[in-house]
Amino acid sequence: MMRMLVTLLMALSLWALPAVAQSNGPLRIEITEGVIEPLPYAVPDFVSDNSAGADFGHRIARVIASDLSGTGLFREIPGEAHISRITSFESPVQYADWKVINAQALITGAVSVDNVGKLVVRFRIYDVFSGQELGNGLQLVGTQEGWRRMAHKVADQVYTRITGEGGYFDSRVVFVGESGPKDKRAKRLAIMDYDGANVSYLTDSSSIVLAPRFSPTGDRVLYTSYETGFPRIYVLDVASVGRRALETQAGTMSFAPRFGPDGRMVVYSLTQNGNSDIFKMDINSGASARLTDAPSIETAPSFSPDGSQIVFESDRSGTPQLYVMSANGGEARRISFGQGRYGTPVWSPRGDLIAFTKQSKGRFHIGVMRTDGSEERLLTASFLDEGPTWAPNGRVIMFTRETQGAQGQASLYSVDITGRNLKQVQTTTGASDPSWSPLQN
Repeated sequence: MMRMLVTLLMALSLWALPAVAQSNGPLRIEITEGVIEPLPYAVPDFVSDNSAGADFGHRIARVIASDLSGTGLFREIPGEAHISRITSFESPVQYADWKVINAQALITGAVSVDNVGKLVVRFRIYDVFSGQELGNGLQLVGTQEGWRRMAHKVADQVYTRITGEGGYFDSRVVFVGESGPKDKRAKRLAIMDYDGANVSYLTDSSSIVLAPRFSPTGDRVLYTSYETGFPRIYVLDVASVGRRALETQAGTMSFAPRFGPDGRMVVYSLTQNGNSDIFKMDINSGASARLTDAPSIETAPSFSPDGSQIVFESDRSGTPQLYVMSANGGEARRISFGQGRYGTPVWSPRGDLIAFTKQSKGRFHIGVMRTDGSEERLLTASFLDEGPTWAPNGRVIMFTRETQGAQGQASLYSVDITGRNLKQVQTTTGASDPSWSPLQN
């Protein structure tokens, strides 16, 4: 494979290793304790194939640039530094002009609107120093209103071809939108693009809602609502916003739901007579089964990607810790042994890591560990960080960060699994409890 792909793939696969650099060619990726020198790239405005597409070329290029640069793995060379000007999608690339400004990747594209009003986007990706196209050019067709999604899809292709990993830009996040003073905060379910754009609301603020969780196909959301006065789990269809309650035993409280990888099985916590245990339910038939039976508090369950195991939080050892058990219940093994309290575990979509919240010495952290509890790594630290959720490619984690004091506000942040590239996700209101969708179809 081309040198650019191989080098970045090597960089991304490292787990806090010493510095690695390529010295036998023009491309050089510097890595020190997980820090990568971003790859320089250029993305000129996409050219317009007809007048109807003229409004889209600049906007699409800017979203692509925002996606790539936002990863921390890429650095855009601004348009004013470009020597060559892309005026035709078919014209040969003047590689020498892009080498001079040290662009190692070049993305070019063209946009048009066809005779039925559809937006047509074509693009190509080039490895400048090898003087070759990276893969084949592609064409996307969609609605004019969906131009941002098309830009995200282009960025996903660029990211994947250069890093060898799956993309995550054409995805959405469901979360709890918050407004009002801290002691009287209104909460409602909201959904947005992964970068905070295109926010819409799925519920009103008449009752408290918590812990929305996407289905594996991204078409449904589980969440907990207090509209009846005590917590109860609902499943909501994202497209129609229709919903129904999951039927549980009378006199019980149900919460902390999460879909299994088949989208049919749901695992959740249920409290009865003051005791919380973990149950699973087939949401089609309503048949349920108890997975734990202990006097301790068992909560926050999460399936492994293959559906064979469940990680959960329990205070059976005296403080909240993380345990793993079979998806059918039975004996659980403890996997967290560091100082502090552990909670909200979530299995990575890759299956190799578990993300969690940790409270230690008055600070909250988002961390990751191997599924056997080894190689614990804390990625953040603040007054209150909690509730991690994984990007579809298992590379990035989003979570809630809340500031302290009477005016404290909850916001969404994201961080790379190396602990790099911590940044706030821009939302129009306060936001908490994020859940990342899979890539959209």
